[in-house]
Amino acid sequence: MKYVRLGSSLLDVSRACLGSMTWGLQNNQADANAQIDYAQSKGINFIDTAEMYAVPPSAETYGKTEAIIGNWLKANPSRRSNIVLASKIAGPGFSYIRDGSKISGANVIAAVETSLKRLQTDYIDLYQLHWPNRQSPHFGNHWPNKINYTQVNAEQQNEEMLDILQGLDNCVKAGKIRYCGLSDDTPWGINQYLKLSAEHNLPRMVSIQNEFSLLHTKDWPYLIENCVHEDIAYLPWSPLATGALTGKYLNDKRPKGSRWTLEQRHGLFRDTTHADAAVQAYVNIAKKHNISPAYLALAWCNQVNGVTSTIIGATSMQQLTENIDAFKQPLSAEVLEDIDQVLRQFPSPF
Repeated sequence: MKYVRLGSSLLDVSRACLGSMTWGLQNNQADANAQIDYAQSKGINFIDTAEMYAVPPSAETYGKTEAIIGNWLKANPSRRSNIVLASKIAGPGFSYIRDGSKISGANVIAAVETSLKRLQTDYIDLYQLHWPNRQSPHFGNHWPNKINYTQVNAEQQNEEMLDILQGLDNCVKAGKIRYCGLSDDTPWGINQYLKLSAEHNLPRMVSIQNEFSLLHTKDWPYLIENCVHEDIAYLPWSPLATGALTGKYLNDKRPKGSRWTLEQRHGLFRDTTHADAAVQAYVNIAKKHNISPAYLALAWCNQVNGVTSTIIGATSMQQLTENIDAFKQPLSAEVLEDIDQVLRQFPSPF
């Protein structure tokens, strides 16, 4: 496993990050323990979670994933220092999370406290804003006019960002979090936070995690260029497009217990005719070169210039093993050329 610096932080993280959102719904404590142990044995030192997890989110599963990780940390206290642990504060919209209120400095402080209790640790290495208070161009909202930017009150957003940074600063100074990051945000969001941090001597954002895969490359090149030149780690989430790129959902298949069999908060918006055709083409490429579709998709993501660490997730040890194996060997020039041809044909299939 290779390691890379997490943006402008002093942390070195593995090129693969272990995602955890299935723990507490599709996976239990024993499953999670096995995944963490195996991932560590393969050199993964980066674990990502969130207060909102497990997913799909609900009042019943809220906080369960952090609690599962906390149980593992309690049972393995000597291994805490070997993990870069990332979590996130939920943005507005869920009535059972702080009455659906926006992210604020006060809410950051309160959320960090509750996450630390669930995680049974004294500090979180990377604390991220799960999504911004303003509408985010994720989950199918990236098409023209899905968001009315001219109606966004930029001055109000800046005031909210400053308040959030002040709350994060409180937690950093208290030793409860080490570094801060973003999720589901934009170049404008990144740059506003960087400007405010510099102006007010507040913590600097060191990372951003956004959806990025062969089916969803909207952050290339503009947001990723921004990250490279501002020393912001870029962390792709859902590099398998919620499992679609494995090919398991082709021809309307719904394997028992798979994610697409569960009720989705945003619906199955990735399930389109173009996405199906693109996935089939990628599966054909994988077969041609005698590799798995998951290997193809993850190894492709790993080689994109500017990507720091790719967040992988699995519901079985077989899936986890296959996913981690994708970081061993880069794709050949021939495979990349075949992929490029399909990517040009289906640049934005959902």
